Amino acid sequence: MSTERAIRDSIDDAAETVGSVWPVHSFVTANPLSGFEDKPFAEAVTEAADILGGRGYPSPETFRKALEREQIDRDTLDAELAAAGYDADPEALLSRMDTAVETDEQDHDAIEDRVDHVLTKWLSSFLDEGRAHWSLPDRDLGFYGVFRTFAAHDSQIPDTGIVADLPTTPTETVKTVLDPYPTEQWPAIFEEQLTALPGWTGFIKQRADDGGQWQSRYPITLTGYLAARLALLDALDADLTPAEDPDGDTHEVDQLSEAFLTAWESTYREELVGSITAESESLAEREPSGRPDAQLVFCIDTRSEVLRRHLEDAGDYETHGYAGFFGIPMEYRGYDAEVSVTACPPIATAQHRITDEPVDAETETEYDYLTGIREAAAEIVESIETNAATAYGFVESAGSGYGLALASRTLVPGRVHDFLDSVGDTVPDEHDFCRPSLDDLTLGEKVGYAETAFDLMGWDHFARLVVFTGHASQTANNPFDSSLDCGACAGNPGGPSARVLAAICNEDAVQAELRERGFDIPDDTVFLAGQHNTTTDEVDLYDGGVPESHQADLKRLRADLETAREGATSERTASAGDAARETERKAADWAETRPEWGLAGNAGFVVGPSELAAGLDLDGRAFLHSYDWTTDPDGDALAAIMTAPMVVTQWINNQYYFSTVDTAVYGSGSKITHNPVGNVGVYQGNGGDLMTGLPLQSLMAADDEPYHQPLRLSTVIHAPVDTVTDILADNGDVAQLLDNGWLSLTVVDPTQDHTAFHYAGELSWTPVTGDGAVVDSGASPATGDD
Repeated sequence: MSTERAIRDSIDDAAETVGSVWPVHSFVTANPLSGFEDKPFAEAVTEAADILGGRGYPSPETFRKALEREQIDRDTLDAELAAAGYDADPEALLSRMDTAVETDEQDHDAIEDRVDHVLTKWLSSFLDEGRAHWSLPDRDLGFYGVFRTFAAHDSQIPDTGIVADLPTTPTETVKTVLDPYPTEQWPAIFEEQLTALPGWTGFIKQRADDGGQWQSRYPITLTGYLAARLALLDALDADLTPAEDPDGDTHEVDQLSEAFLTAWESTYREELVGSITAESESLAEREPSGRPDAQLVFCIDTRSEVLRRHLEDAGDYETHGYAGFFGIPMEYRGYDAEVSVTACPPIATAQHRITDEPVDAETETEYDYLTGIREAAAEIVESIETNAATAYGFVESAGSGYGLALASRTLVPGRVHDFLDSVGDTVPDEHDFCRPSLDDLTLGEKVGYAETAFDLMGWDHFARLVVFTGHASQTANNPFDSSLDCGACAGNPGGPSARVLAAICNEDAVQAELRERGFDIPDDTVFLAGQHNTTTDEVDLYDGGVPESHQADLKRLRADLETAREGATSERTASAGDAARETERKAADWAETRPEWGLAGNAGFVVGPSELAAGLDLDGRAFLHSYDWTTDPDGDALAAIMTAPMVVTQWINNQYYFSTVDTAVYGSGSKITHNPVGNVGVYQGNGGDLMTGLPLQSLMAADDEPYHQPLRLSTVIHAPVDTVTDILADNGDVAQLLDNGWLSLTVVDPTQDHTAFHYAGELSWTPVTGDGAVVDSGASPATGDD
């Protein structure tokens, strides 16, 4: 292997400890400690704290409040503390944690601060994605090429050391700067320098891995970035000798925190498992239900659980959960969009290019005319906002009219919502005159995606109306708006994915092949798409292709969706007044820091028949994926769920967890001091590292009081435990996540008298009582012969 290749490989290895960061306009949820998932959780958070500086557990005050609110069962906590070797009163231990002296804080080196300041300026200019009006020149040379060409013109960069004559390639620069240091120190130096700005490093890492149009036009690599960083350090005569490794001993505070956290999680899990076990027993005694009025497939997103529950109360409806990209790994480009977006989770690879194609010329012309006016106005406003001289002139001439518009946005956002709604009604929606082009899919692929969806959900019957319902959020003045959209669609709305699957399922050739494969689709079944607005709980049905014969069904569904909305918004807002109106206000209020809570509160993932959760109030805290073990004799569908949606929900859960326990390091701090940069992310203040996670306002009821309960994910699967064991045996990566404590797993086995078994590690299980508590600390195989 060449020296150049060895350096690049070593840099890539060192970057493994830094999680990937996606652009804020396409916010993809990810575990910020993904590079540590091969280690036990307790070990990982300690090591990450040493490298990244973040706290790994909730604060003692958070545990104290959870204990006071009886979110932590005291008997369970006593058992966990005793197992960790502590017999003192929990309150006394929390006080001890409060007064523990932290000795690992270090002052940041002044030279590194200076380098960080210079680099973030260069990175924000180079990585800009169309936001800057004056772009950095010659970006097609790549980051290192631009730095090499123009560094001499930056007065903040000393013309000394290697900067005075930068080598042609970044690997030459790395080798030259590190030549005085023993080669065995190089990996540690790489890691130390790459983790100095983990937000920018994570963004570069993701962009280089993903490719895409910006990377193709203006390439940047970890090696090029690191070369520039090392050159700056060399110019400032910095000592690059890596810091000594920490001793690795777990602090007492971490030991106690792990015990408190585990007890908190066990308390939640026992209640969840107890409810699922009782429903499993009840389900076995129920008579099969008749054909429902409609079937609606929602994303597994926790926000769907609330609306689903209220819709099932409103009428004879069957609701299901399925990953919100509806199994279509695609890049999607809207009718008048400038670029396509990836509309599938990072665990999948976009295989198809889907575009919206007009099918109604008259409506298309009307759309073009009205949107042209709207876009022209938007361009004027943007130019005013970004040009100080014209801004003053505009406000001077517009006078009270402009002030009135600002005041309306601030004082009567509900009225603004009404106005925007009325304006929006005059502009046709794209789905009114466009259809997704399916030319990029073969018939076999179309049938495969439909079959996979029905297999994973365990379908054996079909209603007259089947609605695939994507979701999106509605918010104003929010750089993190995509974090509230569909995570399964890479931070994009899920409506387009729903439209693609509905279009596939409506094709005669697809239905014919599905019938051949055992899916008895009636001739009167019509598939359509919709989109759930998670801020207001409105559901927009894309019903242009629904025949007259189904209009009565559609009318009834619309009415019941409105009833469900009223119930869901009342529950979510706890409002004594018009809850739906309150959600509309939040959606239009540009000063609203919490338009909605997103997936805050998520703690569980339930995999089982839709009827299993239909009678349960899971408080909007559980992801719900439909699955029927009786239609999956080989366990293939369950394996697909455990290796994809379960892993992705663990990422989401970990992002919320770490963003909550340390918002400054793993989250994004407060929105109040956010400064959007380059359409790729946000700073805190006027510069520095890219913030990587969720903002404080998405997680906290107050600055020091979490709204999100920071718990690791508790997964409950309704299936034979033997099947789950076999799946884990065949998928070591998933088993490793469980063995290392990144999430937990309990199986409610309908073939063993609905007994629940909790995963105990190493492919072994412990039985659980009817109320969800583990009854035996010793592990057992839990096979069907027990």
